[in-house]
Amino acid sequence: MAGLCVHSALVTGANRGIGLGIVKQLLQTPNPPEWVFAACRDPKGERAQELEHLASKHPNLVIIPLEVTDPVSIQAAAARVREHLKGSGLNLLINNAGFAKPSSLETETVENMSQVYATNTTGPLLVSQAFLPLLKKAAQGSSSSELSCSKAAIINMPSIVGSIEKICFWDNVQYISHRCSKAALNMLTKCQSLGYRQHGILCAALHTGWVQTDMGNSAGHKPPLTVDMSVQGVLNVLCSLSEKDTGTFLDWEGKALPW
Repeated sequence: MAGLCVHSALVTGANRGIGLGIVKQLLQTPNPPEWVFAACRDPKGERAQELEHLASKHPNLVIIPLEVTDPVSIQAAAARVREHLKGSGLNLLINNAGFAKPSSLETETVENMSQVYATNTTGPLLVSQAFLPLLKKAAQGSSSSELSCSKAAIINMPSIVGSIEKICFWDNVQYISHRCSKAALNMLTKCQSLGYRQHGILCAALHTGWVQTDMGNSAGHKPPLTVDMSVQGVLNVLCSLSEKDTGTFLDWEGKALPW
């Protein structure tokens, strides 16, 4: 991960699973970011205890309260990050927060679809909008003309279950709202890559693999990847992303995935 040299990074959904794993490994890099912002819904809650313990040992780790479905919370989070950065920009935004509810074609509801879309699709849109000025500032302050995660990047975390061409795990879990929201997140990523390229911001969709997390274990079988394995792969991929990769859908090993 020597190639990932960022001044600042923000990870949503950072209190457990993949998000917590990313925060941990960012802090363990030989040249860790000056600031790692770990955003989660309830920093004082039981599920954030490990994150709080981590922050007590790392002064460059700042826990940010953030509910990605609440515009007021998002704006407050952006203001707090801006205050910590003291005039510099945000290099890396990882929209990791996600939500899934079991459902089938027969049982899916309006409420369920709305709730899952609000977290998985609208959330990354609103969070990216709020942090765009800081991402632009990071890009403008970079000496490189090439797109990269070290310069300025938005990384969205969809899933292979959102692929329309490659339908995975259908016989195990239908999860209609989750699949649809992740397919929409892929389209959002493509749109962001087209709209933000002119500002020097790389945008990509990254599937973390089938991982042993609360969400991953809900499929009924033990996933093949541990959090550490997935996160190490994700960070290695982030190191390698360049101009040619903006607007792409990749997995944790850097392989291109079908939309």
